[in-house]
Amino acid sequence: MKNSIGRFVPEGFRPFTGSNEYKKQQRKLIPEKQCHDGFELLGSVSDMFDKLNIKDGMTLSFHHHLRNGDFVLNAVLEEIKKRNLKNIRLAPSSLFPQNASLVELMENGNVTEIYTDYVNGPVADAISNGKLQGMCVMYTHGGRPMAIESGSLHIDVAILATPAVDKEGNGSGFTGKSACGSLGYAVSDLKYADKVVLVTDNLVEHLENAQLEGKYVDYVVRMDAIGDPNGIVSGTTRITKDPVGLKIARDTTALLEEIGMIKDGLSMQTGAGGTSLAVAYYVKNRMLEKGIKGSFASGGITGYFTDMLEEGLFDELYDVQCFDLKAVQSIGKNSNHHAMSGSKYANPFDDNVVDKLDFVILGATEIDLDFNVNVTTDSHGKIMGGSGGHSDTAHGAKVTVITTNLIKSRLPIIKEKVTTVTTPGEDVDVLVTERGIAINPKRVDLLEKLKNSRLPIFTMQQLLEKAHSITGQPDKLVLSDKPVGVVVYRDGTVIDTLYKVN
Repeated sequence: MKNSIGRFVPEGFRPFTGSNEYKKQQRKLIPEKQCHDGFELLGSVSDMFDKLNIKDGMTLSFHHHLRNGDFVLNAVLEEIKKRNLKNIRLAPSSLFPQNASLVELMENGNVTEIYTDYVNGPVADAISNGKLQGMCVMYTHGGRPMAIESGSLHIDVAILATPAVDKEGNGSGFTGKSACGSLGYAVSDLKYADKVVLVTDNLVEHLENAQLEGKYVDYVVRMDAIGDPNGIVSGTTRITKDPVGLKIARDTTALLEEIGMIKDGLSMQTGAGGTSLAVAYYVKNRMLEKGIKGSFASGGITGYFTDMLEEGLFDELYDVQCFDLKAVQSIGKNSNHHAMSGSKYANPFDDNVVDKLDFVILGATEIDLDFNVNVTTDSHGKIMGGSGGHSDTAHGAKVTVITTNLIKSRLPIIKEKVTTVTTPGEDVDVLVTERGIAINPKRVDLLEKLKNSRLPIFTMQQLLEKAHSITGQPDKLVLSDKPVGVVVYRDGTVIDTLYKVN
């Protein structure tokens, strides 16, 4: 069959389809699980498998807030291997190099399907090489809770690493030796999975402001350590010192000012990368110079934004995941730093935060002449990431800005057609590179505001030609015709297919 942009979708994958109105109604038909009194404390992951009768073909879900420091998913994988379970479907919100042991389970048929928002490292390589027998279904951070809450992604057991659990089964990420901050991506799993297990290394008497409500919890498993909090740090969370990145950030800030985005009450989101944080730095300086106070910043929060909160530059932060330990410390003590669920963050059928953003600053692995953006695969077609909140925020924000070098590793970032569509071009407004800026022609309003600008504004075709004049025209990538996964947009529709690399 064909998806919305005309590419092949493998038989066997049945996305959540129908009109938007149908989807809204369908979502209401799947209630949260029935609440109950109390939970049972178990002494090990093995005990959990026995108690829940975890067996072949089940769907197990996890969150990724401990990122590359998570021990819980690996402990479960070890138990699956020991028991030689088959055809397990894994639904972690993201996967990291830490989870390399999953590759052997894929090869042996223990795990045959993966549902996730982001994956890199050895597992991503193995999927790209065709080692997963079934499909890898890649959601957005907002699409995942939509799928869970609609019933499109049914979870048998949610196994949730939780840095602190109290005697009533309430869970929090704010405290404990494995504190990781917000547990936003675990909330839909908690409320809608058939059975819920919190795995902790920190049992306490009582928790204030617990993000995970004990009334949904069936079992608690105690481990010596659920993870290494130092592993939660996501890439670089420091402002770039690279002159090229700084120029991109300055031009981005100048553009935002010219189109009227730097104003009282502004709301914004950036990634945690060096150039994105540099944009935040320059925006902060303009806010200070002009006496501007923003309403909120959102998303994955870094210490840079917690500093802006404490300095009075924002009223509030809405945090679905903490990107560094400074953010973890802030969310546990600042009442204006709010933890939110993945659904509240970006579920298109919830009253979400991303739809209230004035602007968002995002990156790109590739961008094409139609402003489609790829952050899922690299220039060789190998999986190296995923949407996360990319397409959620791109759709929701009033202005979506992609910042990237025009050329990386001697390859042009602009393509005639991207290898993989992660975020459709209709959701992207501006591209800023060190050699020029392109405005999506559909944003006639922005072009009008910038018609007398001194910024270097070009068409996307002109920027592509600039890149080719430096690098030459690269050879076209040839992938196999064997599908290994699909890219699912935030509303549940399939927008592209992932193929095995040659």
